[in-house]
This record gives sequence, structure tokens and C-alpha cells, in this order.
Amino acid sequence: MPLDISVPALTAITAVVTAAAIWLIILAVRLTRNPRNRPSPSSDLVDQARELKALGQIRDAVFLVRGETGMSQRAAARFVSRL
Repeated sequence: MPLDISVPALTAITAVVTAAAIWLIILAVRLTRNPRNRPSPSSDLVDQARELKALGQIRDAVFLVRGETGMSQRAAARFVSRL
């Protein structure tokens, strides 16, 4: 007994499966780029960044935090501004 699936139904099923696959790929990429268990910045890094900020070298402080932690530009800038 062969399955009798119409062309529109087959097209709809294909579209749903493709959309689900794309959604899973996007989710996997986002989770890879934003790991949940990052170590917290060391106290030495915080002290160095705070000192650079006090000297007015905010860009250097953000660069330092990004290099040591792997934070994004936005997250590192937010981190430095909160010191």
C-alpha cells in the first residue's frame, strides 16, 4: 500500500522540515558563541582594567578585557563602564 501524498502536502512537509533544520542550526551557533559557563574575570584583570579606566584609557581597558576573556566588544565595554 503506497502512501498517497499530494504535491502541496509534500511541499508543506519539506518547508516545515527545512525551517526546523535552519532553526536548529541558528540555535547551535548562538549557543556556541555564547557559552553559559564562562569563568569570571580574575581580580588582576579587574584591577588592570580599573587602572586603565582611571587613566582615561577606556579603549585600552576594553581591548584588555576582550583579549583576556573573549567577551564581545559590547560586553567588554559594559564591563569596563561598570567598574
